[in-house]
Amino acid sequence: MLNIALFGPPGSGKGTQSKKIIEKYNLAYISTGDMLRAEIAEGSDLGKRVKSVMDAGELVSDELVVQILEKKIKNLVGANGILFDGFPRNLVQAYILTGLLAKLNTELTAMISLEVPEEELMQRMLKRAELEGRSDDKPETIKNRFRQYESKTRPVSGFYREMNKCYPVNGVGTVEEIFQRVCGVIDGLK
Repeated sequence: MLNIALFGPPGSGKGTQSKKIIEKYNLAYISTGDMLRAEIAEGSDLGKRVKSVMDAGELVSDELVVQILEKKIKNLVGANGILFDGFPRNLVQAYILTGLLAKLNTELTAMISLEVPEEELMQRMLKRAELEGRSDDKPETIKNRFRQYESKTRPVSGFYREMNKCYPVNGVGTVEEIFQRVCGVIDGLK
């Protein structure tokens, strides 16, 4: 299986590149946000637990996220692997994902990190706010998201670097240029 975690700061183009990657390589797409919302909509016991946590304005625990993730992975059929978007977001989740995939007799093939300078990210996100009317893309909010990313999420790249599974990709250029770079990494792994 080809299992990839797409990584990068807010505004780096993960969503745009994810769509292209899953189509080209026939990967199942796992987004933690989508996964949590689907579980709630299903009305399962797990979904009810997630809903009560989210309704209280709390973050869903790593334990609950992993239970839902395991359920989702076990139910995948016909895909060549998985593209993880938004997971792992911290070192605890990276360890958990490694253990979960091992339990399912597979592993993460690569973490592809879209590398984009902060000034470029800011410009992209402000433009996105203008085009899409996204209220979470204001300069102060964006700066806070960058701080959160640097303190909590960036260390995940070090975890995968130590395992020789971290592949930085220049995330500046046209969507197609970046996609070609990402494909170069993926094709080199097969």
